[in-house]
Amino acid sequence: MLEYNEILKGKVILYNDDPYEVLDAHVFRKQQRKPVNQTKLRNIITGKVTEQAFHVSEKAEEADLSTKGVKFLYSNKGEKWFCAENDPAERFVLSEETIGPGSKFLKANAIVEALIFDERIIGIKVPIKVELKVTEAPPAVKGNTAQGGSKQIVLETGATVDAPLFINEGDVVRINTETGDYVERVDKK
Repeated sequence: MLEYNEILKGKVILYNDDPYEVLDAHVFRKQQRKPVNQTKLRNIITGKVTEQAFHVSEKAEEADLSTKGVKFLYSNKGEKWFCAENDPAERFVLSEETIGPGSKFLKANAIVEALIFDERIIGIKVPIKVELKVTEAPPAVKGNTAQGGSKQIVLETGATVDAPLFINEGDVVRINTETGDYVERVDKK
């Protein structure tokens, strides 16, 4: 059991019998009252975000989540198909909402971690940084580059991101899946 002040950002707790990820936590004290931990929680199963205050007398149970490696197969009409890492016959599907914003950076045959709660898969842990090939990049245009020019590029997964003007088609770039931002060029064409 976690005390009210141990419910910190990044922890996964049980709240109303569902696993919730703590997105933000702030312990504060109002005048002469007892301290309160004001948290922002995201339901891992539904994705719904809620705010909850935990008082000194309250405790929360840490959720029992396990992980296992799974292979991403393909995407079809907003659904992402996966299979067990060593058994291609054991397939399952998850929606893009369940996986989160990092779903658009999943590459075919990539091995990722599946989050398991109560014997069922509730989500996918996408790596924070991935390396993807650029399939479309418009040519660099001369102009106002005093603040650093950027252009929209298309990656091999179909995702579009802003990148510097020097990125060309065929380059391999590193992308942050949490923010969807370009990080660096890994390999030139």
